[in-house]
Amino acid sequence: MQDNNALEKQLAELPSGYITHRTINNKTYYYHQGTKNGQQFSISVSEKEAEELEKNIELRKSLEKKLKMQIKSTSKNSESALSASNFNTSVSFGKNLRTSIQQAARFQKRDCYATIEEYLYSETIDKVCVIYGLRRTGKTTLLRQLMLSFSEENFSKTAYIKCQTSDTIANLNKDIILLQEKEFKYLFIDEVTLINDFIDSSSLFSDVFAAQGMKIVLSGTDSLGFNFAINDELYDRAVMVHTTFIPYKEHSRLLGINDIDDYIRYGGTLKAGEIDFESKEINAKDASFRDDESTRYYIDTAICSNIQHSLECFKNGRYFRHLKTLYEADELTNAINRIIESMNHDFAVKIITQEFKSNDLRSAAQMLRSAKEDSKRTNILDTIDTSFVLERLKNILSIKEKDQQTIGITPVHTEEIKEYLAALDLIEKINIETRFADKPQLNASEIYYIFTQPGMRFCQAQALVYSLMNDPQLADIDVTTRKLISDKIFDDVRGRMLEDIVLLETKKSLEKNWKNQKKVFKLRFQSGEYDMVISDFENSTCQIFEIKHSAEIVPNQYKNLVNTEMTSLTEKFFGKITGKTVIYKGPDKTTENGIEYKNAEEYLCGLEL
Repeated sequence: MQDNNALEKQLAELPSGYITHRTINNKTYYYHQGTKNGQQFSISVSEKEAEELEKNIELRKSLEKKLKMQIKSTSKNSESALSASNFNTSVSFGKNLRTSIQQAARFQKRDCYATIEEYLYSETIDKVCVIYGLRRTGKTTLLRQLMLSFSEENFSKTAYIKCQTSDTIANLNKDIILLQEKEFKYLFIDEVTLINDFIDSSSLFSDVFAAQGMKIVLSGTDSLGFNFAINDELYDRAVMVHTTFIPYKEHSRLLGINDIDDYIRYGGTLKAGEIDFESKEINAKDASFRDDESTRYYIDTAICSNIQHSLECFKNGRYFRHLKTLYEADELTNAINRIIESMNHDFAVKIITQEFKSNDLRSAAQMLRSAKEDSKRTNILDTIDTSFVLERLKNILSIKEKDQQTIGITPVHTEEIKEYLAALDLIEKINIETRFADKPQLNASEIYYIFTQPGMRFCQAQALVYSLMNDPQLADIDVTTRKLISDKIFDDVRGRMLEDIVLLETKKSLEKNWKNQKKVFKLRFQSGEYDMVISDFENSTCQIFEIKHSAEIVPNQYKNLVNTEMTSLTEKFFGKITGKTVIYKGPDKTTENGIEYKNAEEYLCGLEL
C-alpha cells in the first residue's frame, strides 16, 4: 500500500477539473475547465490533449478516493490505539476533537490568523508559535479555526491539549512523547500558562519537540507569563502573536458593528459578538464592560490575577520587586485594580473639571436657551453652582484616594504595575509636546497613557460621573438638570476617547509601516493645542489634526489649524505643514480654505495595522 505522502505527491502532479466540448459549424472544440486557488479557469485544448487530460483526471479521482480511505483508516487506528492510553492531561484528537471545535466555523477570523497559518506551513524548526492575550480576545477560537482549516491528512496528525492548574510540565512532557510516537505533528496547547512551572521550562517545547519536527502552538491568558518566557526560556525561539489589542477596523469586521460610539462603549473584547453579531441588546448584556461591576470583575480575573500568577511562577517568585509587600499582605490584586481605576478616573476628572471651569457648560446653556424646539429650550443650566459641583467631585475622589492609601500603594508600586500593564499591551504611551514662542526653557515632553481597551476606560469614567451626579449633596439639582449635565460630560468623554483611539491606532500604524521616520504626538502651546501631529523627521514635514466627536462642520473646529501663530511655531520645530485635517463623524469633505474633513470610521479603517 502506498503511504499517504506518496499519494499526495502523485496527486500534486495530476490535473484537476473536467473536460467539456462545444460543436460550432460542425467543428468540435475541447476545453479544460475547473477551479484553482479559488479562481475559475477555462483552457482550450486539442482533442488528443483532451483525451490524455480526461484519463489523468479520472486517475486523480481514483487516487483521491484511495487517500481519503487511507486517512480515515489511519485516523481510526490511531484513535483506537490511543483510546486505551492513560494520558496525564486533557488531550483531544480525531472525531471527538472535530466535534468540539465545529462551532468556531461560524466566526470571522482575527487579522493575526495569517501569521499563525504561515508558521504552521513553514519549514521553520526549533520554534513554537505563542498566541497570548487577555480573556475574551479570541485565542481559543483562533486555535479551533486553524484546526478546522486542516486537510484530512493533517487533521489526523493533530492533537489539542487543554491545560489545567493541576497539570505539570512533567505530565505534559509524557503526553507529548506519546503523541509523537503515534506520529502526531500538529499540537495545540491551550491555557498552558496555568501550569505553574511553564515559564521556567518552556524551552522544552522549542528545543526538543519543535526541533524534532512538531508544529506547536501555545496559547494562554497569562500574557505576562509569556512575556517572561520570551525573554528567558523562549528567547529567539517563538513566533509571537498578541491578541489583546483589537483595533476599530478589526472590531467592526468581526462583530459587524460599524459605529465608533459602540467601539468606544464596548471595544476591547469579542465576547458580545461571539453570541450574536446583530443583537445590540445581547451585546450590551454580555459585554465585558457593560457596567462598573462587570468591568471590575474583568480587571480582577483577566488582568490582576494574570500579573500575580505570572510573578508567582517566574523564578519562584523572585521578580515581585517592590510589589512583594503588597503580595504578602494579600493586597496586590486590589492594588492593581485601584491603579487602573485611578488612571481612568484621572482621565474623567480632567474632562469634568474642564467642563465646569471652561466655557463649555455655558456654551451648552446658551444653546439650550436658543433651541428652536420648545421641548428642548430651557435655561436651567444657568443656575448651576459649578464651584460646588467641583468641590463634591474632589470629596468623592479624596475618599477613593484614602482607600488607596490604606493598602499602602506608593509611587514605586504604581510605576512597576504600569510596566506590567504595558507588557500586557493594555496601555500605550503617547507623547504630549509643549512648545512656547518666547520661553524655550519651558518647552517640554510628557507621557500620556492610552488604554487599548476603550470599553474599560469608558465604563470606569461613566461610574465616576454617576457617583458625582447621584451624590446626596447634589440632591438640590433636579433630575432633568443632572441628566443634561451628565449627557454633556459623556459627550466630552466620547470626544476625548475618540482622540485617544485615533492617536493610538495612528501610532501603531506608523510604527509598523514607517519605523522611526514618522512620529505621532499631541502638541500644546501657551494657548491652544493640536489633537494630533504626524511628524516626518526625515523630510522635515508634518501634518496637523483636530479630532471632533461631531458630524457637523463648523469653523470653530479648525480655528487652531488656521491660527498663524500656532502654525508658525509648529513649522519652526517640526517642519513644513503639508496637511490640515479635521477627523470627525461626518462625510469626507474639503472646505473652501483647504481644510480636509475626514470621516473617523473611514480614517481608522484605512490604517494599515
